[in-house]
Amino acid sequence: MSRPGFVLEVDDRTPPLLVHNGEGFLLERFPLGTRVVYPPEALPPVRDVEEAIQNALLHPLESEPLPELLHAGMRLTIAFDDISIPLPPMKKPDIRQRIIEAVLTMAADAGVDDVELISANALHRRLTPNELRDIVGERVFRSFFPDGKLYNFDAEDTANLTHLGQTKHGEDVEISKRAAESDLLVYVNVNLVAMDGGHKSTSIGLASYKSLKHHHNSHTMIHSRSFMDHKASKMHESAWRMGSVLTQHVKVFQIETTLNNDIFGGPLEFLQKREWEWSIKDQASMLGTKRALAAAPSKLRHKIFTDVRSNYGLTGVHAGKIEPVHDKTLENVHRQHLVEVQGQSDVAIMGVPFIGPYNVNSVMNPILAACMGLGYYFNSYRGNPIVRKDGAVILYHPVDYEFSQLHHPSYVDFFEEVLAESTDPATIEAKFEKQYAEDPWYIHLYRTSYAYHGVHPFYMWYWISHALDHCGDIVWVGANRKTVERMGFRSASTLQDALEMVSHSVGRSPSITYLHNPPHLLADVR
Repeated sequence: MSRPGFVLEVDDRTPPLLVHNGEGFLLERFPLGTRVVYPPEALPPVRDVEEAIQNALLHPLESEPLPELLHAGMRLTIAFDDISIPLPPMKKPDIRQRIIEAVLTMAADAGVDDVELISANALHRRLTPNELRDIVGERVFRSFFPDGKLYNFDAEDTANLTHLGQTKHGEDVEISKRAAESDLLVYVNVNLVAMDGGHKSTSIGLASYKSLKHHHNSHTMIHSRSFMDHKASKMHESAWRMGSVLTQHVKVFQIETTLNNDIFGGPLEFLQKREWEWSIKDQASMLGTKRALAAAPSKLRHKIFTDVRSNYGLTGVHAGKIEPVHDKTLENVHRQHLVEVQGQSDVAIMGVPFIGPYNVNSVMNPILAACMGLGYYFNSYRGNPIVRKDGAVILYHPVDYEFSQLHHPSYVDFFEEVLAESTDPATIEAKFEKQYAEDPWYIHLYRTSYAYHGVHPFYMWYWISHALDHCGDIVWVGANRKTVERMGFRSASTLQDALEMVSHSVGRSPSITYLHNPPHLLADVR
């Protein structure tokens, strides 16, 4: 039986605590009285994955069984989440592969021969053939990719987009033409956190910029009170409205899966445990890994972390109509991630790890580091932010000036040109977004290479709007001073220095909460 999340108050017996710090980690001593929020341990996985998949497809929620929706002569499209989740990537076979194979078997039995598979990457970068193969598996890849029946969604292929209408708020719903004209759209989702799934899958993953700009903007983001609570997120409200329009035109069979917190194994297994529970072996692994990472060249250190694959266990799979399926998904996600926390703090501390949704097989540039810490981790709450209004956030990450010209070309220009003029999301949106969104060179790289869309760094900056509006101070420990200053933040050499820097707004004896993740947690702040 797994234990729930744990809240520790630091006293004089508390050992140094591990803090993720990009492609490495630190051992930090926190001030006495610091509240440490640990994630729950991994839930027991489903014992028979194949049986669970079959049961979901044959006994869906508020829908006919999948075989009854399949027939000869129909047009079937299977869309699936791209490499932005789960993080880190899972060991093979990917759960999406197992589900897609089950769907294709049923389709073959029904005589369906018009089938296409789409990576629902919206304005994310295209997946390489090997990345597609890792998700769908060798058999599916060999059967569909050579004939062009397995491919990345192209949000700039105007000839292959269909406008389905507008919501009552005037939001355009424009998605993949193939998906829109299919007799059945099967969506295969992975939910690692509460933000994903539901109508977000189809109405965002298969949407064009014309649709996405209605909710990926500074106004919507600043009023999204936690992306992890779709009922409090203006972005999700918009996606749900779009989903209502979409499902009036397209028959969608949603398949959602949830995973447990079994992220780190092998020599990194100590990262799964609370520090005072480390065995002698764990302590030796920690010290050896820490020293090796500190001595390793940056390329080797990067390879070590990009090679991490997780042992996630499946905690549930549900299929059928989008809304009831997503309700079941959230039950499982909350069962795994929720940790009850009483009250807010003056200061929140977070370590930003080596990976986020948009640097898989790439590098975490300064914009993505800010998005991971102030977008995803800051918003990992339900109810209230972990830090009070006008409180301080202290983050750990080197924030090196490092960009991938292959994956993030527009990020470089955004950092150098846009942030040099303003860091205010609304100002940035009004003055620069259209230029970057319509830039022909960025569009060319998005469509033909492996670059994120030209507008993507704007979305990542809007993602931190809520944190920028809520927090009085943001300080990075051990970060490149020039890069964080360009983003409007400050850098400190040590935690003690950071606390001194924010003392003018939180006082000399602030209440402090350290969110000890990953593994993932969702602070249920009462």
